[in-house]
Amino acid sequence: MEKRAHMGDIHQNMITWIKQLDFCKDELGSWQNRLDEVASRNTDNEVLKNVEHFQNQFILQREVIDILRHDLKLADADLAKNAMENPIASDHRLFDKPEELQDRVVTFEKIYSELKQEFEKFLSKIL
Repeated sequence: MEKRAHMGDIHQNMITWIKQLDFCKDELGSWQNRLDEVASRNTDNEVLKNVEHFQNQFILQREVIDILRHDLKLADADLAKNAMENPIASDHRLFDKPEELQDRVVTFEKIYSELKQEFEKFLSKIL
C-alpha cells in the first residue's frame, strides 16, 4: 500500500471521514430518541437493562466521535499549515498518509456498525 499521497487527496479523505462521523453522531441522536420511546413504554427489567446498555454505548460512541473528529481536524490543520509554510509545489508534493487516523476511523466504523446491528436486533425483538 502506498504510504504517501498528494495533499488534496489526504485532505479530501479527512473531510469525508469528518462527514461520516457527523452523520453517525446525528444517527446516534435518532437512536437515542427511539430508545427513550422504548424506555417510556416498557417496565420489564430485561428491557430496561438493555436500554441502559445502549445508553452507555451511545455515550461512549459520541465521545469517540468527538475525539476522533478533533484529531482529524488537527491533522488537517497541520497539513494546511505545512502547505502554507512550504507553498512551492505543495499541491504536487507527496505527504505521509495519516495511517494511524485511518486505522482509527476503520475501527470506529466496524464497532459502530456492530452496535447498529445489535440495536436493530434489540428493537426488532421488542417492537
